[in-house]
Amino acid sequence: MTQIERNVASAKVMKDYFIGSVLSGGGSVPSKQAPAEAWINMVNEFQKGALSTRLGIPMIYGIDAVHGHNNVYNATIFPHNVGLGATRDPELVKRIGAATALEVRATGIPYVFAPCIAVCRDPRWGRCYESYSEDPKLVQAMTEIVPGLQGDIPANSSKGVPFVAGKTKVAACAKHYVGDGGTTDGINENNTQLSRQDLFNTHMPAYYNSISKGVSTIMVSYSSWNGVKMHANRDMITGFLKNILRFRGFVISDWEGIDRITSPPHANYSYSIQAGISAGIDMIMVPNNYKEFIDGLTSHVKNKVIPMSRIDDAVKRILQVKFVMGLFENPLADRSLVNEIGSQEHRELAREAVRKSLVLLKNGESADKPLLPLPKKASKILVAGSHAHNLGLSMWWMDN
Repeated sequence: MTQIERNVASAKVMKDYFIGSVLSGGGSVPSKQAPAEAWINMVNEFQKGALSTRLGIPMIYGIDAVHGHNNVYNATIFPHNVGLGATRDPELVKRIGAATALEVRATGIPYVFAPCIAVCRDPRWGRCYESYSEDPKLVQAMTEIVPGLQGDIPANSSKGVPFVAGKTKVAACAKHYVGDGGTTDGINENNTQLSRQDLFNTHMPAYYNSISKGVSTIMVSYSSWNGVKMHANRDMITGFLKNILRFRGFVISDWEGIDRITSPPHANYSYSIQAGISAGIDMIMVPNNYKEFIDGLTSHVKNKVIPMSRIDDAVKRILQVKFVMGLFENPLADRSLVNEIGSQEHRELAREAVRKSLVLLKNGESADKPLLPLPKKASKILVAGSHAHNLGLSMWWMDN
């Protein structure tokens, strides 16, 4: 149930503390400009530590891959979700998911914290670029990235059961559950004030689609709903997601997500552990103070603050995902995929996505008088904003 950052992981730590999962945070790499082989060697080293434990249960390594394998040198980078949403092309997004899965597997990693299926309702939210659209129907359509990453579920598959098709696919993670794009005034990690009906109509639909397509994991949002922190919301995690939607994968916290149940964060970590686990979170992205988390959770179970049945539920879900990923049969990385990183085919796909995501905003009342090209005889052109007097920023904007 413990996920730790690679900076504090080692084969010995994996063995001594029975760590179930390791992740790379943003920019956390084995070395500068590390090639695929360096990633594979690192992941395999941690895995060997996990396999040397009494039961030999493999660990699961996770990483953000929100627009391609974006933490890895020379990987193919695709447009952010805001651009992909503008393509209105779910089939393209599915192909991008498949390409991303190949490149992630090329580095020995079987799990990605993607896709983000937030519905951005206020452009002041600084993470709007992670949202496919303000329209929940378009976000629903773009959940085709889930079978792109994981593979198409079998026709007879039960709803809510996680699925990963094989060694060229990865476990996906729908995030951030739920309402992250609807906070008041677009303030990040803040409070989404909505009726239950409005929350379900706007921010929940893409989760229905993701679950029906076999998404393996779901990450909880830092944000609150009507003043209740999502990381402590048992009604929404256990009551609705697990019991009503019958989601059978595992629920994971965000980075130090349970710490932020209190204000200031980590002010009462014992309570945060109790609240997060009791709410129904199965795996905790600790990511650094793993001893404190393990000791705190163990104490709560011994003192019957957290029932053993809650632990059994979490472990069952985590094991089920590891089984469907094939980690027990193939715990170590497949080195035959290293050439998938930045392949020509994937770069051509990225170029296609860029072409299809370009949007020309036109002002003026008449559709018969397009804004571009600008007339050669234009006497004045207004250049405004923070980029107006900064050549570096202006060139970055044009390049991107």
